[in-house]
Amino acid sequence: MARKRLGRGLDGMLPSAKPPETTPKTAGFEAAIEEVHPNREQPRTRFDDAALDELAASIRELGVLEPILVRKRATGGFEIVAGERRWRAAQRAGLQRVPIFVRELSTEEAFEAALVENLQREDLNPIETARAFQRLVDEHDYTQESVAQRVGKDRSTIANAMRLLKLPEPVLVMLEEGQLSEGHGRALLGAPSAPVMQRLAREAASKGWSVRETERQVRSAARGEGDAKTKATKSANVRDLEQRLSRHLGARVSVEDKKGKGKLVVSYSSYDELDRLLAQMMG
Repeated sequence: MARKRLGRGLDGMLPSAKPPETTPKTAGFEAAIEEVHPNREQPRTRFDDAALDELAASIRELGVLEPILVRKRATGGFEIVAGERRWRAAQRAGLQRVPIFVRELSTEEAFEAALVENLQREDLNPIETARAFQRLVDEHDYTQESVAQRVGKDRSTIANAMRLLKLPEPVLVMLEEGQLSEGHGRALLGAPSAPVMQRLAREAASKGWSVRETERQVRSAARGEGDAKTKATKSANVRDLEQRLSRHLGARVSVEDKKGKGKLVVSYSSYDELDRLLAQMMG
């Protein structure tokens, strides 16, 4: 059975935001703030204190203008589906009651609704987004294609987001904390090993590298690692020959040998150096 797309967000679940006095009775009702509980399974795990303080100040003046979407809990009270940030700010503002909108939603539907709202509000950091997509695949039997259809994004966007989870945990934390961007994370995936990823991530954050500079550093690290592995597999005689030829020509020389056959590679950095090398070899 085809899944419905959630790309249109919560429009079908939640009424348009209106001041409390004009909100239709059918939209929901107010509940004591202690009866409303956060959902531990929701995609968003980090909340900015400064932003919460700003929202709390607004709520003190105007109240909570958009009801919090909830579902009933088996143990009593309500579980937040979408709107935990408003609920937290209402607590800071000292509100005793908050407007809620109750819907009958399964665990899967509640998770999807929370994910879509956060995506549309751009409230999730790249790693929270990636983990949410991964949960839809692992726990709800979605494919990347069906996730894309469900949240209204391209499949390549879903795949690229989920690839970030291959980064080492210390690098994931840096992305979660905003020290590095999603673009930095994708660039770091090209590094040859986890230790190199972590080293480059620390340098990118401390030195303020752009994504392009990070990509350049990753390529350089990958080349260096490749050269080191190649040298490790060469015999002592071949490495000695490379050193003697390099000293003689004044340029880097690489010898690729396989059972007495191979090739000689002489590196140069400019046309002037190439002219010098040709003159030396032909003279």
